[in-house]
Amino acid sequence: MLLMLLKPKKFSKTIPDYIIGIDEAGRGPLAGPVAVGTVRIGKNFDKKFFRGIRDSKQLNEEEREIWFELAKEAHKNGELSFAVSLISHTIIDKRGMTRAVMMGIEKNLLKLNVSPSKSHIYLDGSLKAPSKFEHQLTIIKGDEKVAVIALASIVAKVTRDRLMKKLSRKHPQYGFEKHKGYGTKAHINAIKKFGPLSIHRKTFLKNII
Repeated sequence: MLLMLLKPKKFSKTIPDYIIGIDEAGRGPLAGPVAVGTVRIGKNFDKKFFRGIRDSKQLNEEEREIWFELAKEAHKNGELSFAVSLISHTIIDKRGMTRAVMMGIEKNLLKLNVSPSKSHIYLDGSLKAPSKFEHQLTIIKGDEKVAVIALASIVAKVTRDRLMKKLSRKHPQYGFEKHKGYGTKAHINAIKKFGPLSIHRKTFLKNII
């Protein structure tokens, strides 16, 4: 797993103080929030930390939990920082997914006090940071290619999955602990039988109810 792949011409030639990785989890589910994860590491960060890391989708639940705890410990020790923003189903319905994810990115960059001039930002897929962050690069399948993005995908997914498990205890008939809100056959059948909950994304249910 590489820490970075490219250094575009628009990036400053000097070594940045921080490298930022950004990814999201939960874009496709029928229920619950979308989670945006952001990880910040310094220029002297020990790259050995990332040995063996993979995109969250390539890890099982136990492996993701281990990486999440490693990230928490590194955060506690001041070795890295990370933030996860959960953008609600209500905002997704009102503003759309693209804007919801952008709100999460903006919140995290503010939480982590990311400096546009001192940071290089790497984002997965089609994600973009606000335009004032000149030194940013969006990488297709970045969560499979760039370690700091992979960790961002993990912290986002674990945080969201934990929330969905918590919601499953309140609404056991929907099986959120199994499908995490995605449109599985069991989930769709539960919606048809019991009706949608307040946490369902109404704009995602048009072809179901």
